[in-house]
Order: sequence, then structure tokens, then C-alpha cells
Amino acid sequence: MEENRNDNSTEQSGEGAQSEDSLTEVSPANDSTPVEAAATVGGADEPKAATTRERRRQVKVGLVTSDKMTKTVVVRVERLVRHPKYKRYIRRRTKFMAHNELEAKTGDTVRIIETRPLSARKRWRVVEIIQRAR
Repeated sequence: MEENRNDNSTEQSGEGAQSEDSLTEVSPANDSTPVEAAATVGGADEPKAATTRERRRQVKVGLVTSDKMTKTVVVRVERLVRHPKYKRYIRRRTKFMAHNELEAKTGDTVRIIETRPLSARKRWRVVEIIQRAR
């Protein structure tokens, strides 16, 4: 059996030979504890880091209520919440401070996206002006 493996590894192209060599290099790590082996191969730690970095940012659509600040607008976002006791839907409003590079004005409907903190209260950015004020 070993003769066949050795013959195959010499007949294969350079890629196949490299994969066999890499397997033999990893094998000493298998003698260590399972936790160390997982860390050397890249087991449990990598998927957690990848999922946190690839987190989807929240996107909201709202109405610009104020544009009096420099490069900042206040966007009012409305949502429907079901009342826990009466089971009716209630309209709730939330105001967000958003960075405004697109020159949105009061009355515009805009799409905002979550971003890194830009100031003490500003954590959103205007991405698109959906409808201009009339």
C-alpha cells in the first residue's frame, strides 16, 4: 500500500505533492490535546470572528424632520408594535441623528444605514433619498 502512495505522490503534479507534505506537517499537532489541534488548524475560533465581521447593518426608512445642523439630519422612523394586552397595533416613532452628505432637506423620505459612531449621538448615515419633499 505504501508503495502505491509513494508512486502516486511522485507521479502527481506539484500541487498534489504539496498537499501530502502539508498533511505530514499537521500530523504532529494531532499528538497534542484536541483544543490545541483545533487552534492550530483554525477550528472553533475562526467562524465566530467571521460572523461578527460580516454582520449585516440595519437599514431604516424615515422622514427628515430637521436639517438645521451642519451635515446632520434628524430622521423620524415609524414602526407598528402590537399591544401586549389589547392586541391592537400602535404606531411608535423613533428619532435618529444621521450623517447627511447627500443634502437631504426637511420633508424628504430617506434610507439610513447603521454605521460606526460619528459623534455622541450620531450612529447612522443617509444612503439614499427615496422621495424629495414637495
